[in-house]
Amino acid sequence: MNLTIEQKNINQRLDKFLVDFSLNKEEFKNFSRGDFIRAIKDGFVRVNGEILKPSYRVNSVDKIEINIPEKSEKIIPNPKIKLDIIFENENFLIINKPAGIQIHPDFNEKENTIVNGLIAHYPQIAELESNEIFSFQQRPGIVHRLDKETSGVLIIAKNKKTFLEFKKMFQEKTVHKKYLTLVYGIPEEKEGIIEKPLARTTNYRKQTIAGKKTKTKIRSAITHYKVLEKFKNNFSLTEASPKTGRTHQIRVHLSSIGHPIIGDKLYSKKIYPPFEKAPRHMLHAHEIEFTLFNEKFHFTAPIPNDFQKVLEEIKNI
Repeated sequence: MNLTIEQKNINQRLDKFLVDFSLNKEEFKNFSRGDFIRAIKDGFVRVNGEILKPSYRVNSVDKIEINIPEKSEKIIPNPKIKLDIIFENENFLIINKPAGIQIHPDFNEKENTIVNGLIAHYPQIAELESNEIFSFQQRPGIVHRLDKETSGVLIIAKNKKTFLEFKKMFQEKTVHKKYLTLVYGIPEEKEGIIEKPLARTTNYRKQTIAGKKTKTKIRSAITHYKVLEKFKNNFSLTEASPKTGRTHQIRVHLSSIGHPIIGDKLYSKKIYPPFEKAPRHMLHAHEIEFTLFNEKFHFTAPIPNDFQKVLEEIKNI
């Protein structure tokens, strides 16, 4: 793929130029600036036939080529990745994902993800193809995702029929999820709905509440929240139920109403001091409910130790 450099892009860093180029390109929708930096360093992006640094400043006469390999790499099985299985039948698994592990491989991490563990323990799942283009986007069996630092309940399809059915269910929003989270402050309304569209920021690392001047693709986003417990030191235990499945949705929405999640460095508010004892953002996928092949299912992932410790710390301040 050869790229055209417009006047507005002249003297831009190469990595930043690629991010701006990708903002409305469907095939690059999951690329971050870090992904492009790694692609440049790995030689998948060339300027005038040469491998240059991500900091290179582009100019109007440059010929920029992107040749990121399409699916060809095999996913590396990793039996060392242990799966905390809540439920299993012939069609799917429900696992309790720990915080700190990615769902699938990317440019930076190719072996230590949930998918690497799945392929080791369930080789047949490797046959479940997705429609993604590039090798680092392979997510066999994965029908929805959790952020790396988010813990909790995760569905894994074990065969193609179930995989396609779950995909359809998520598209039709018939899978119901509840998350537990610890937030700064106490919302004025004990219960409410946050309906604010989201879009990528121009550096592609974050989501933002979309406005009239938003340049990237805007997607509707709805989150129902309920305050479960208030603490005298200005913290709350909150339940959040996303009605849409946008990246970082709960984190952005809660921050947008002035109540960011404790430990969330990406969407924190300066008015709140950092909670140093939180090892990650305190977001846990607690429950999931759906009907599959005319059978109803409901699963709960127990609150993890790190979440419980922060909760106790808040209660004792």
